[in-house]
Amino acid sequence: MFNIEKPSLDELPSLAQLRRSTLIALIGGVLILIAVVLPAEYGIDPTSAGRMLGLTEMGEIKQELHDEAEQDQHGDSQYLNLMNRVLGIFVSAAYAEEVWKDTITFTLEPGEHTETKLVMNEGDQAEYIWKSTGGRINFDLHAHGDGQSKTYEKGRGATEGEGSFIAPFKGDHGWFWRNRDKEVVTITLKINGDYLEIIQ
Repeated sequence: MFNIEKPSLDELPSLAQLRRSTLIALIGGVLILIAVVLPAEYGIDPTSAGRMLGLTEMGEIKQELHDEAEQDQHGDSQYLNLMNRVLGIFVSAAYAEEVWKDTITFTLEPGEHTETKLVMNEGDQAEYIWKSTGGRINFDLHAHGDGQSKTYEKGRGATEGEGSFIAPFKGDHGWFWRNRDKEVVTITLKINGDYLEIIQ
């Protein structure tokens, strides 16, 4: 075992010396931060010492690389958002095609008319979307059966429509179409729901 002599009180640093050493260390740390760390890491050189030591250029390169990385990340994020939107449109369109139980397309000459009926029980529900091309169409969405009748919707000079309805009674529920235009009109009707059959 080593015998270490205890220092005497005279050999220990005084409180003033400790304060002075702490102050010197603090000033040295601040100087290193300003003259070395800021130029080398961030390209900030308030004293020009960093440029003389070649540290400022290194810091500027680091900042450029950091900015480029952020821009690349932002660009990738925008690209992913764009791709998600585009894919969402395709998925939505594909889903929209899948959910329709039936799609009916027919053509009406000027002055011609026809009907599209859904055979439904009371409480059955149907949803639809339709569009005309080539001209406008008049329509009457109504129902009749068991001595009862109901009008859901009427339209004149329309080119599209969509909606849903619940059958209040058992019977035929659907559209009367008439082409009052001077052009041939093609109508595409998409239907989904609880109907038993379609009568045209």
